[in-house]
Amino acid sequence: MLVAAQFVVLVVTVLVVTAAARRLDWPPPLCLVVVGVALSFVPGVPDYQLNPELVLVGLLPPLLYAAAVQTSLIDIRADRTPIATLSIGLVAFTTVVVGLVAWAVVPGLPLAAGFALGAIVAPPDAVAASAIARRVGMPRRVVRILEGESLLNDASALVALRTAIAAIAGAVTVWEVGGDFLLAAAGGAAVGGIVGWAAGLLLRRMSDPVASTAWSFVVPFVAYLPAETIHGSGVLAVVVAGIIIGHQAPRILSGGSRLTSTLNWRTIQFLLENAVFLLIGLQLRRIVTEVGQTDLSAPVLAGICGAVLLATIASRIAWMFATAAVRRLVHARRWPWSVSAVISWAGMRGVVTLAAAFVLPVATPQRAVLVLAAFVVVAGTLLLQGTTLPRLVRVLRLPPPDPAEDDLQEAVLLQDMTRAGLARLEEIRIPSDPPEVLDRLRDKEIYRSDSAWERLGRASEIGETPSEAYRRLRAAMLEAERDVLLTARDSGTVDDEVLRRVLTTLDIEESLFERPEEPDRMPERELHTPEATARSCEHLAVAGDPEPNSRQGCEDCLREGTTWVHLRLCLECGHVGCCDSSPRRHATAHFHGTDHPVIRSFEPGENWRWCFVDSIIA
Repeated sequence: MLVAAQFVVLVVTVLVVTAAARRLDWPPPLCLVVVGVALSFVPGVPDYQLNPELVLVGLLPPLLYAAAVQTSLIDIRADRTPIATLSIGLVAFTTVVVGLVAWAVVPGLPLAAGFALGAIVAPPDAVAASAIARRVGMPRRVVRILEGESLLNDASALVALRTAIAAIAGAVTVWEVGGDFLLAAAGGAAVGGIVGWAAGLLLRRMSDPVASTAWSFVVPFVAYLPAETIHGSGVLAVVVAGIIIGHQAPRILSGGSRLTSTLNWRTIQFLLENAVFLLIGLQLRRIVTEVGQTDLSAPVLAGICGAVLLATIASRIAWMFATAAVRRLVHARRWPWSVSAVISWAGMRGVVTLAAAFVLPVATPQRAVLVLAAFVVVAGTLLLQGTTLPRLVRVLRLPPPDPAEDDLQEAVLLQDMTRAGLARLEEIRIPSDPPEVLDRLRDKEIYRSDSAWERLGRASEIGETPSEAYRRLRAAMLEAERDVLLTARDSGTVDDEVLRRVLTTLDIEESLFERPEEPDRMPERELHTPEATARSCEHLAVAGDPEPNSRQGCEDCLREGTTWVHLRLCLECGHVGCCDSSPRRHATAHFHGTDHPVIRSFEPGENWRWCFVDSIIA
């Protein structure tokens, strides 16, 4: 009963602190660590011992898997060079630098133990870095690199730690170090690939969302444990399996299974990662007690911890700018110095660092001091870098993701999907198919595409687009329908199984109206087509830039007395027409009447172009 009560208090504390941190716009990981530190010195609070096996075997695999299944294999491939230099090269560099510093400042510390501390503090935390990166609006490529690094660097660091621990007990040759690393990498990747492939085959044959989600909970442990058994990297195995399954999920899982699995994994990830930061803070009292049994004075301990923290931060900065300089010299794909500065400062440490510190054998010289130094690195990087990273991003003026570009990419993608769906409908329809059913399918398909295009042109004077009006009216209708359902439930006139089935259909429809919260548009930035989406054709290549025939609105709507949603400009004759979301669709009608192929948006702050002939955007 006492354990259950403590578990409830732990979860409630996590929920309260994270909610308060988000309301105050403070980093939740840092707030949880601070609260944990404060609670650790409150009389009567239990001495929670962070068991390293619990973290490395029980918590780390599901946390890594939850992040890996949401990671794009395509993005990992595109940024494989910077991710590899950070997750392997930087880990090795930090291990050596911090190890030498620790060997120099800690009395009586063997060099191998110093390297062990370097491996412990080498890997930044995936949760802290990506959470802050997304909150402050970093460029997406920077976020992808940080997340890719955080997924893979744990494996390098734990292999380095294992080698250093072996060196503490006896001599280890360079060949043994290289062999251990190759075995860990090859063994982990092989096991992860096999588990990912086998899990894909299994999930492909499942139609029950509950069963498929339950099996997904097993996958990270099935990947981790065999890899560790053969002395491979269990961390790498989990990451590889997760990325493979995440890449295959749209093909092997039904829509219901994906929704169920995503929601459940997000909940597990939220509770585990935040509970771990709280537990990190709760370790301080125990760490201080152990350090108090050493013969080192407080000023000496402060100097040691400060030197290790400084070496950890400085090694990342030096590595980032050194590799950036090398990339410039060899004319490789490069980024501005401001990006290097931000990545170098996004080195917050977390749970793996502290868990790895507790893995140190009891007989390790100055073990308590090393654990304290690791804790200071975790808390110090969260405090120094976690609180100042948002300001650094703003000072360097890194361009955040533009929601307008996202909307444009979504609209183009849905346009292509709509075209494919309608083409398939024409292929499979048979003469006996009711015309009203076909019309309903066409209308639903076109509505989805039009609603995406309507999210553009937000600087126009229109108050509410047709899709927004539809969502507003349909939401009110759903509320009335739900009231009737609840009345039937309360009166007992309908069986509960039927009620739940109907309520599920209402919930699914309502969820279609909900969109993730996105930052406000940036009016100072003109909307161009994103490079990854833009294409070209002979019509776009020769398109002109004529003066518009009208600046008051759609020429034909003004003449007919009808209304429009957004405006389009013909780049051959300057005709101003209304978009396909408008009732009369005069821009498309102008193309069919004149064969003028290219239009561009005539909305304020938008400069994207569209070719009717080739159905591509530029």
